[in-house]
Amino acid sequence: MIVVEDLVHRYGDGGACAAEGANADEDANTAEGANADVGASADSDADPALRGVSLTIDDGEWVLLAGANGSGKTTLVRHFNALLEPDAGSVSVDGVEATQDPLAARTSVGMVFQDAGDQFVAATVGADVAFGPENLGLDRAEIDARVERSLAAVNMTGRETDRIDDLSGGERARVAIAGALAMDPAHLVLDEPFAGLDWPARRSVLDHLDDLHAAGTTVVVVTHDVRDLLARADRVLGLHDGALVVDAPPPAARERLPGIDVRVPEC
Repeated sequence: MIVVEDLVHRYGDGGACAAEGANADEDANTAEGANADVGASADSDADPALRGVSLTIDDGEWVLLAGANGSGKTTLVRHFNALLEPDAGSVSVDGVEATQDPLAARTSVGMVFQDAGDQFVAATVGADVAFGPENLGLDRAEIDARVERSLAAVNMTGRETDRIDDLSGGERARVAIAGALAMDPAHLVLDEPFAGLDWPARRSVLDHLDDLHAAGTTVVVVTHDVRDLLARADRVLGLHDGALVVDAPPPAARERLPGIDVRVPEC
């Protein structure tokens, strides 16, 4: 379970500076004067990127976190595994505050970043996907099985020796997703995961997410476009200007999402 209580976050001299790679956060562009780079100047009165957000994501839910670019979506989910620290409020994962035990949070919450380059740590596809399982101390057979299974889920079977620098943008996105899947997390968060994917890869990832959800994994997809996803969701959360303004089942949320610039199915 992920529990967010009265979460406030500002970019600048406070807790916003804590996250490695936070300068890639698309939400950082929206708060007046906001900048996620360490050392950025911002006064304490700057508009917050998150404004007292409270929510609970239950184990096994399929959740869409929807909102326009700059609404606070990426900023919110980066608190789930302590990549960002709150200026006020808290985030707990499975009963433990994320900032108190980041390792536990990052083991439980698998994250696929919007910019795949933010999460690569190895030169080749196989080595990168294996990195997380290796750090869990798994035996070689289990690591290899997870790498094979995760690459198959994103139509990258047999590409273990390919260099990441030689991959296309869509292929890099698929490897990033495979790396998160290989961790077998209890909660999987994907930030705009389908950007740059062709339809076969998108279909394969969606099918694998369906399987994970059926097996009990919590799935959170961050997006500004719910057209292909709304029917899958148990629940929709809508962010606007850093505030949670929608928390509803898909049929009710569908009527409200266009008002916060989220694309919904036409029928």
